[in-house]
Amino acid sequence: MSSEATTDVHTDQVSSVKEIIAPLLAIIVGMFMVILDGTAMNVALPGLVTDFKSKLSVVQWTITGYALAQAAVIPLAGWLSDRFGAKRVFLFSVIMFTIGSGLCAFASGVEQLIIFRIIQGLGGGMVAPIAMAFTYRLSPPDKVGAVMGMIGIPMLLAPALGPLLAGWFVDYASWHWIFIINLPIGVIAVLVGIRTLPNLARQSVPSLDFLGMLLAPIAFASIAYGVSEGGTSWTSTKTITGLIVGGVALILFVIVELRRKQPLLELRVFRSADFTRGIIVQWITQIALFGTMFLVPLFLQQGKGFSAFDSGLAVLPQAIAAAVFMPIGGRLFDRFGARPVVIAGLISVTSAAFLLSGISAEDGARALILPLALLGAGMGLSMMPLNTHIIQAAPANIVSRVTSLTNAAQQVMMSFAVAGLSTILSERLKEHMKEGHQPLEALSTSFGDTFFVLMSIAIIGMILSLLLKRPKKAKDGAEKTEVPVMAGH
Repeated sequence: MSSEATTDVHTDQVSSVKEIIAPLLAIIVGMFMVILDGTAMNVALPGLVTDFKSKLSVVQWTITGYALAQAAVIPLAGWLSDRFGAKRVFLFSVIMFTIGSGLCAFASGVEQLIIFRIIQGLGGGMVAPIAMAFTYRLSPPDKVGAVMGMIGIPMLLAPALGPLLAGWFVDYASWHWIFIINLPIGVIAVLVGIRTLPNLARQSVPSLDFLGMLLAPIAFASIAYGVSEGGTSWTSTKTITGLIVGGVALILFVIVELRRKQPLLELRVFRSADFTRGIIVQWITQIALFGTMFLVPLFLQQGKGFSAFDSGLAVLPQAIAAAVFMPIGGRLFDRFGARPVVIAGLISVTSAAFLLSGISAEDGARALILPLALLGAGMGLSMMPLNTHIIQAAPANIVSRVTSLTNAAQQVMMSFAVAGLSTILSERLKEHMKEGHQPLEALSTSFGDTFFVLMSIAIIGMILSLLLKRPKKAKDGAEKTEVPVMAGH
């Protein structure tokens, strides 16, 4: 890295948003397909248990294996795109995911499906971090927020639509269609990408970080696994083993990366106060956001007796609001910076969690419309401005590795949100049952208590977001970020 303290953020600039509409289409289609598939499988589990005459504990590995494969390859995405080119690695990832989808569609046994889902995850894990870095490097300097908001739409729309689409397939067709539908989408994404994605300038990668490439997948996959198992029991052998192996590997990984001149993940970026503040706020908000996305469908199915398709249909207000407010959040970011937009988004999320904490099993579906719309609006406003702020707070020549770092951490935060909230929900349910509540009342009250915890987490994120600062502007109008000199570059 240059010894200068101030670094230009954009190195592959274009003059207008119109110039990147076509490549954005390829990126959005690829991201939408991968994220959609990540949430769709939850709905299909009961059908898979029946079709394969297997146990739920075995079939759940179709989800666990996919998530662990993603967690393993995400840290590698930045190095690979710097070494071989973002376009080449992005297209390879989409192709690998599409091939994995085809194999999953025709799996004849649960063991085959688990293996093919791992192949899917290995391809899909690299799509989001590369797509974010790709889009950021292409964006006009004064339209970064607006453009990043566009690719943020599939990140929030797909998780909401995944259960709805999968529920329809499971109820009215077959679980095979969850994977078959990816084939034409993947082909379209690849063909459009080949024609429209530019070949961005590669970064200098003089040597392969063998130890980093070995330790990073072990660390992030093991921690994600240990935390996810914690949702069942924090004292189980699986949980403890996963956390110990992951923790030791993470410590060794940090030591190795800080000693290397060209590390796999540039951890020295934490020397930037703006980056560190931003990513801490991001971790807290991700727990609040993804935790709520996990709890709402669970509440609808367990607490209100909704079918898979009906619960997917009920969360449409959330998906629509997220799609509407995501580009609005991007434009507001360009004008005002991250702090006011993120605060507004978290106020909306906090309000949604507060309203959800008071909903009982007797309330009708209409009672969910306002809180879910507020949740979607808050997610749309806060997610991509926060991501963009973090990228802008890092040196330009390591953008690919920064998005790999933030996406790898996101996998762990998602697992932590689900596991932690599952534990809280289970404990509150036991407590209310001991108090003599009827099962349905106890379940409804337990969900309310858990949503109240989420509200508290969102409030903490909102307070911390007051610390966010807007990157300084250079004379030419491009965003510039003050970053500390990093040894060895």
